[in-house]
Amino acid sequence: MSNVEDRCRLVLIVPDLDDDPVIERTISDALRGGDVASAILPQYGLDDSAFQKRAETLVPIIQKAGAAALIAGETRVASRTGADGVHISGGTEDMKHALERFAPKMIVGGGRAKERHAALDIGELRPDYIFFGRLDGDIKPEPHAKNIALAQWWAELIEIPCVVMGGLNLDSVVDIAETGAEFAALRQAVFADPAQAAMRVSQANALLDEKAPRFED
Repeated sequence: MSNVEDRCRLVLIVPDLDDDPVIERTISDALRGGDVASAILPQYGLDDSAFQKRAETLVPIIQKAGAAALIAGETRVASRTGADGVHISGGTEDMKHALERFAPKMIVGGGRAKERHAALDIGELRPDYIFFGRLDGDIKPEPHAKNIALAQWWAELIEIPCVVMGGLNLDSVVDIAETGAEFAALRQAVFADPAQAAMRVSQANALLDEKAPRFED
């Protein structure tokens, strides 16, 4: 197996499934499929109590597999469940507050950068990563063209890692890797059929092993 540290890696967005035991099984299966750098757990409209209960179960599963567990939603849930970090979907003020509260003890990243100026404003705060796209933005087979363009520009100029939301097709990870982005995020491409999650992660890693450019030292 090639060294995954020198190429774009996967980030999984935990899907919104109705049954928590199904989510637990699906995430466990996906993480057995191959390398995953981190998994982001969105709140998906759950109240804080239900979200915390879900996170209490999923965070240890994610961590046991060697991935970082990131909470997107009520940030207090991250502290209460021992998560590795928080994913901030808001703008610069939200990011600033999260960094003041959680950094450097926890991973803090995300942002809502739809254009270069907003991305630079977030970058000035020095988050651990910036995210291009929405967590539920995989509505087309390919990644959003604007996110691809932003990632390519960012990767050429800025040292802060970037994560790009992929599309519905697995091979969208290659489009992301070719920008120089450090991470490709997938949701439906892996979880549309929960029974296939492990195989889809394996296939995505195989695509990255074969086609992703290698980072320079």
